[in-house]
Amino acid sequence: MTKIDKPKLAVWKFASCDGCQLSLLDCEDELLSVAEEIEIAHFPEATRQVLKGPYDLSLVEGSITTPQDAKRIQEVRRVSKTLITIGACATAGGIQALRNFQDVKEFVSIVYANPAYIDTLNQSTPIAEHVAVDFELRGCPINKTQLLEVISAFLAKRKPNTPAHSTCIECKRRGTVCVMVAGGTPCLGPITHAGCGAICPSYQRGCYGCFGPMENPNTSSMSEGWKKSGASDDEIKRVFRTFNAWADSFREESEKHDK
Repeated sequence: MTKIDKPKLAVWKFASCDGCQLSLLDCEDELLSVAEEIEIAHFPEATRQVLKGPYDLSLVEGSITTPQDAKRIQEVRRVSKTLITIGACATAGGIQALRNFQDVKEFVSIVYANPAYIDTLNQSTPIAEHVAVDFELRGCPINKTQLLEVISAFLAKRKPNTPAHSTCIECKRRGTVCVMVAGGTPCLGPITHAGCGAICPSYQRGCYGCFGPMENPNTSSMSEGWKKSGASDDEIKRVFRTFNAWADSFREESEKHDK
C-alpha cells in the first residue's frame, strides 16, 4: 500500500509572547484531528522533532524587530509554500510597535545598562512589510476556532472563511447592551475586527481593539464621536495605540491627534 505524504506544518516565532502559537495547542481534542491530516515538522513549543523543509504551510507569530529577524523571515518565506501570519504582532507589529512613534535609541538607553550590546531595528514591523504573506489572521491572541478554520481551508485548498464584520455584530448576537450608547463608554467595537466574542463589552467595558481594524473602518467618525463626548486628542491617540497600533488605519488615525 502506497504511503500518502501529509502536508508539512511549521510554526515560527519572532518577537512575541508565544500566546498565538499556543492557541494551536489550546485546541486540545481538535488538535488530534489536525494532526491526522498534517505532519508537524517544526514547532518548538510542541515538539523537539525538526524535519527539513520545504514546508507546505508555515504559521508565523511575532513582529520583525532585529536585523537577525529580518534575515530569518526571508529564509522562512523561502522554505514555505504557504505563509500565514497569526496574531497582532505578526499582522500589525504588536504592542512592541509602540516604540515606532518615538526614538528607539532613547528607550534602549533607559532600559539597558549597556546599550552598546543591543542590536535592534528602529521599528517593530509586521511580517508583510518584509515578505509576501498569503493570509493574515488577526487577534491578541488569535481565536483558536478561526485558526482551525484557516488550517482546514488550507487542507481543502479554499479561502479561509473568517468574519469581516465588526465586534458590534458579536455584541448584538450576545444581546449585550451597547456600552457607548447606554453608558458613554469609549469603545473600539464599531471599527474592530470580530473574533473575541465581544468579551469586554459583556463586562461593561469598551472594546480595546485586540483583533485589529475591521475591513474599511471609519476611524474618523469614531474619533469625532468621542470628541463630542469630551475626549481629548491625547486620549483618542492612546485608544488607537495599543495592540494594533501599527495597523495602517489605526496608525493614521492616531497620528491625526498627535500634537
